[in-house]
Amino acid sequence: MVTKHYKNWNEIKTNDSWALFKIMSEFVHGYERMSEIGPCVSVFGSARMKPGDKYYELTVKVSEKIVEKGFGVITGGGPGIMEAGNKGAHQGGGTSVGLNIDLPFEQHDNPYIDKDKSLDFDYFFVRKVMFVKYSQGFVVMPGGFGTLDELFEAITLIQTRKIDKFPIILVGKDYWSGLLDWIKKTLSDDYATINPEDLDLIQLVDSEEEVAEILDQFYDKFDLSPNF
Repeated sequence: MVTKHYKNWNEIKTNDSWALFKIMSEFVHGYERMSEIGPCVSVFGSARMKPGDKYYELTVKVSEKIVEKGFGVITGGGPGIMEAGNKGAHQGGGTSVGLNIDLPFEQHDNPYIDKDKSLDFDYFFVRKVMFVKYSQGFVVMPGGFGTLDELFEAITLIQTRKIDKFPIILVGKDYWSGLLDWIKKTLSDDYATINPEDLDLIQLVDSEEEVAEILDQFYDKFDLSPNF
């Protein structure tokens, strides 16, 4: 006898249909708000870093440099590296944007987001679209699975030419070098699941000055615009 697992299937389908309206409203609201803000750089990293930690303080300096170059800073709006990113933008007198999402463990708004530039999302995938569409670069500080998710999605979209190329900058050689070594050896050299030139999409640095220099050099050659 074949067991069927369709008991609540029609109810699920109905709920899915109504969810589309909520998803659409998040896209419309996000597009309207973000399109008014201007060129920004997204800063990603762990929510678990505390003030005084090496990479928290470095993120503050990186974000100050970013706004000094005329960009706003977008973060996920929460604590840790996100807070440090918004803090640096705020201290530097630049635009400080937070794309917030409610999480069970760690998410809460940080106090350094501009009051008119805090957006709330229920859906991760809508929020991720906002990061990619309105970012002129990704600065990726040390972080966990969420940070890796954002990093690899951006690389994939550029690699597959779904979006135009923009700078992807990993900050922290002691943190990221092992991952990049594995990508080069295993993915590129041993199994050829990526092309060697795909590694050129990622730049690894250790200082706020290097981040600013990469942004300067890239936008000496390319125009600022939304990514799709």
